[in-house]
Amino acid sequence: MKIRVKILVVVLPLLTVAVIMVGVSSYLLAAASVNRLAVDFLNLMAEEVRNYADGQWNLLVDNNVTEDPLMEHAAKLAVESFSRGILRSDTQAIFALDAEGVADMYAGPGSLSSEEREALKGYGLEKRQGFITITVGGITRVAYTIPFTPFAWQFFITEERSRFYGTIEAIFRTTLYILIGTLIAGTLILFIMTQYLTNPMEALVKTMWTIIESNNLNASVRVYYNDEIGQLSETFNLMLKNLAKAYEQVKQYAFDAAVAQKREMKIRNVFQLYVPKDVIDEVFVNPEKMLIGNNREIAILFSDIRSFTTISERMPPDDLVNSLNRYFSIMVNIIMDRDGVVDKYIGDAIMAIFGAPISHKNDALAAVLAGLEMMDRLKDFNTMQRAYNAPEFHIGVGINYGIVTVGNIGCDKKMNYTVIGDSVNLASRLEGLTKKYQEPVLFSEGVYTKIAHELPCRVLDRVAVKGKTQGVPIFTSRLNLREEEQEAWNCHREAAEWYYKREFQKALAGFQQILTILPEDPAALRFQERCYRYIAAPPPEDWDGVEVMTEK
Repeated sequence: MKIRVKILVVVLPLLTVAVIMVGVSSYLLAAASVNRLAVDFLNLMAEEVRNYADGQWNLLVDNNVTEDPLMEHAAKLAVESFSRGILRSDTQAIFALDAEGVADMYAGPGSLSSEEREALKGYGLEKRQGFITITVGGITRVAYTIPFTPFAWQFFITEERSRFYGTIEAIFRTTLYILIGTLIAGTLILFIMTQYLTNPMEALVKTMWTIIESNNLNASVRVYYNDEIGQLSETFNLMLKNLAKAYEQVKQYAFDAAVAQKREMKIRNVFQLYVPKDVIDEVFVNPEKMLIGNNREIAILFSDIRSFTTISERMPPDDLVNSLNRYFSIMVNIIMDRDGVVDKYIGDAIMAIFGAPISHKNDALAAVLAGLEMMDRLKDFNTMQRAYNAPEFHIGVGINYGIVTVGNIGCDKKMNYTVIGDSVNLASRLEGLTKKYQEPVLFSEGVYTKIAHELPCRVLDRVAVKGKTQGVPIFTSRLNLREEEQEAWNCHREAAEWYYKREFQKALAGFQQILTILPEDPAALRFQERCYRYIAAPPPEDWDGVEVMTEK
């Protein structure tokens, strides 16, 4: 909505209300004055008629002829004649009714019908005095009624209503015409004034749009008047000059910032090869917190290429590097697709973390899925190795979930974003056990509690890894199980429970059943051999089923 319309919308109602209030008040005052004069006039005529009637009655009393019907009739005729004499127009009428409603006297145009006399009868009986509205001769009249007791009359001094209120209605029409004329004239004047006031502002807006569309800050606004709007235009022109100068500076700053940002992105892209992106972002935001670590629960994944020394001895260095690069490219993509972060390369080994620097919904599950997918994609990698006439890679993956210290560890000269703690060591030891247990993926009980309801899991043993005295359960998993594998794993769960309860005969039967389903199952063969041994020579009373590892 334009400002001109807004001014009209605001001012016109105020102007209209003011004019209407003035006109209505003038009309009401004039109408009240005219009405009061008319009523007073009728009242005056009524008093004159009654005074004259009093004079006629007093004559009858003075001459002691009040009982003479002829004299009384003559007196009433005299009052009627007097009434005709004081009428000022042919619209006025004066009459008197007796107690029976009979018109004893009537002066004026027309006559009273029987219905009208019947309607006026009540006024004669009530002997009231005051201003009323009646119908006489089929014409609505205003009347001033007053009683006259000697003749038992009720006088009615009347005037046609249209004549009585004619002046008031004329005042109303005149006032209405004045109101309409005033509003029309006020609207025209207001429209002209708003146009006069808003033309400079419209020119200012038009210039601003021209500047926006053309990006030309050298334009200027015409100054129309030497007032506040003129000062606004001059200020706008001054602002444009300063903006033109500032615009040149901003362009230079923007160019410098773009160059700096491009340089920063280039540095970021390079450093992201060494440090997680989230860590880089945190360092840029809070560089003072670079050396502050924190404890949190994360999943740690170790993977290692088995017999890598033997492989490296069989391959030329450049072929070995190419194979490692292809291998790392596949494995790192799998880890990063699961929101993992490669912490470091330890020769041919990969250490990855899930849950730092950013935690996710189920980092343990993501780590296990990554490990299983690494095993699946390793098949494709080995297909390429065979195509290049290169040796195949075989890897093991160990995963643990627990509390570690995570952060930038080092000093202000050199630091690494990494994790430390016993949970890291356990993940490394689990990776080392994959060869012994002939399972590609092993994980701890901490991982198992997080994924048991998501993936099929199998407990393989309770071990005390090298350097530890306390045993921990170790597990493995698959993405999907064949029907015979599902049956064997269910049987393994029951047999393992009997085994750790020292019910070795029952456990042996269960593991032997597994071997009928999966004849070469390493876990069942291992437990079968132990059951035979413990049946022959039962373990001590404090036996808890933990196997102590003497190698990493």
